[in-house]
Amino acid sequence: MAETSSQERDYLPGMGKHYLLPLYDVVHRVSGLSAVHQEMITAAGLRAGHRVLDVGCGTGNLLRATGKRHRDVELFGVDPDLKMLARAERKFRRGGLTVRLDRGFAQELPHPDDSFDRVFSSLMLHHLDSASKDEMLAEVRRVLKPGGLLVLADAVLHDHGHHGHRKMKEHLLDNVDGAVAKRIVAAGFTAEPTRRRKLRMFGEVGIEVATVH
Repeated sequence: MAETSSQERDYLPGMGKHYLLPLYDVVHRVSGLSAVHQEMITAAGLRAGHRVLDVGCGTGNLLRATGKRHRDVELFGVDPDLKMLARAERKFRRGGLTVRLDRGFAQELPHPDDSFDRVFSSLMLHHLDSASKDEMLAEVRRVLKPGGLLVLADAVLHDHGHHGHRKMKEHLLDNVDGAVAKRIVAAGFTAEPTRRRKLRMFGEVGIEVATVH
């Protein structure tokens, strides 16, 4: 696992609070998020030799599921939370997977231009404020190869009655139905129609599949 020398930034941990980290994988299991991950992997259309980055990889559930289905792709993950990355590393060792993990931020990815064929992001976008969302999408566009694919899942907000962590609530207001797809298109991607899936917790998730112009 590598640490970047990027300027330190504030970030919201996966469960909103660091002390809730032990619940992260429990929530993943009971929410039905694994089915969303499987759909994301299918939508990515992975082929042998593809280089795949998961932005905000957390404890590595999406990367692990990808590696199980596609042993012939190169896997990379980035997350600002060292405790999350340590858990991910243990999972990959147990699963016999080789994954390059870096500590870094979505708004300042520690990777060269045109590095990846596919970029994943799962339930991470709503952790960012509006300006940081745009910075992240610009960074994803930068690191994707021409014709590369972004597959992003995030919460869909249908009203303003969301309860939870104050900052997360503020950031979710950017996710009113249809807003995430518009933001992705504005960042220079061609987006497919949003795929919507209900979770057993957290309501509805939108899956966005978008190609770099």
